[in-house]
Amino acid sequence: MKVPKFQDLVLFENDDLIVVNKPPFISSLDEREGGEINMLRLAKQYSPDAQICHRLDKETSGALIIAKTPEAYRHISMQFERRTIKKVYHALINGSHRFNEMEVNLPILNLGNKNVTINKQEGKAALTVFNSLKYYKHYTLVECRPVTGRMHQIRIHLATQKASIAGDDMYGGKPVFLSEIKRGYRLGKDQEELPIMKRFALHAREVTFNMNDKTEITITAPYPKDFAALLKLLDRFDL
Repeated sequence: MKVPKFQDLVLFENDDLIVVNKPPFISSLDEREGGEINMLRLAKQYSPDAQICHRLDKETSGALIIAKTPEAYRHISMQFERRTIKKVYHALINGSHRFNEMEVNLPILNLGNKNVTINKQEGKAALTVFNSLKYYKHYTLVECRPVTGRMHQIRIHLATQKASIAGDDMYGGKPVFLSEIKRGYRLGKDQEELPIMKRFALHAREVTFNMNDKTEITITAPYPKDFAALLKLLDRFDL
């Protein structure tokens, strides 16, 4: 995989913070010693004291806040703790679903090893608000606003509504194939069809936070190429 230039990912920067558009397939933090490239390493090469303020799943793209100083890290961490940071994700889900400010309030238990489950007795409180943005024949583009920040929260909350994210096999999502949406699509002999998008369709679209002077800043992350291409094909063949 080609490692992106960090400065090409920057959406916003001042003396305290950087907001980047994290590419898919790059971890937020070090997953293993000496392992593959991750956002923390790329950020430290750009700004030596950089700290990642929150995580995005490896496959998830989008807005990621990075602090350049310990003070800025504390300032953002406090906002996450108080739940004053607003995050907006876009997800493409299997099937047609009409969500209008629908709240999913189901506790999530972290089982370790990147596994979570809904557990009303032992889970930690988790709340997500969903709104349908666009309807296709076989899919729905949904806005997801997590109020809490549990691991896999949006993914598992959608799965509980029988609305799994396209391509998210961990939670029952089916990938999007061109043959399923384009009439008359034919594969060549002995060719195996690959999904249009090689990951689950989740993108951190927007993040809103306060600067030290209490100015509220909202940063929007454009869709990466794969997400944009998927929506373009759905606009063409699945409306």
